[in-house]
Amino acid sequence: MRLGAVALASASLLALAPGGPPQRELPELMSDTGGGTQLITAQAPRGSATSGTLSWWDRRDGRWVRAGSATARFGANGLVEGGARRQGTNTTPTGLYDLPYAFGTSPAPDGTAVPYRPVRQDSWWCQDNASRSYNRWTEPRPADCRATESEHLVAYEKQYAHAFVIGFNYARPVRGRGAGIFLHVNGSGPTAGCVSVPADTMRRLLTWADPARGPHIAIGTASGPTALTRY
Repeated sequence: MRLGAVALASASLLALAPGGPPQRELPELMSDTGGGTQLITAQAPRGSATSGTLSWWDRRDGRWVRAGSATARFGANGLVEGGARRQGTNTTPTGLYDLPYAFGTSPAPDGTAVPYRPVRQDSWWCQDNASRSYNRWTEPRPADCRATESEHLVAYEKQYAHAFVIGFNYARPVRGRGAGIFLHVNGSGPTAGCVSVPADTMRRLLTWADPARGPHIAIGTASGPTALTRY
């Protein structure tokens, strides 16, 4: 067989050879995605990282499709397993969480379907472990919730222009585990435990999220004991 014919035959065989399995998207590798058809993933390269990637996904025709992504920031001391987190450690809790509602010092973007609370002068997030309102929005701040142990939401006009409440330690709060974990607009650097993204990304997320589709957020690392694929 002539050399040219050999080359042609080899190329034909390569063209006919089946390719490898299609690459599975991150949500397909996870143990649980919350049961809905919308998911946000916030992934750091390692537990000590203070930045990573946030992506949002739609489930269509039986598979997860990436709708967008952006750079994300995490706690100044990295990430830690949510169940082991301690309040005041500046760590972002890993795990899979719901998104109870959104809020902001600015009005909700047009097209926002999720419940959205406007931040007012007397809006506070109680982080006082001794308070009956621990890890709750209060308006006004109750007497048993010390101002020094709470966030005056209006004081964070930039970061809380738009935000989601992340359901960490929210349904049945455990004192000392942590309070006020949000997905919000970037500040000047790493967070105190929240996840933050650029302002335009927060606006896009608010108009993308559909409460009827059960959106959740999964926070974790690329590998190791806090890997996203564990959740």
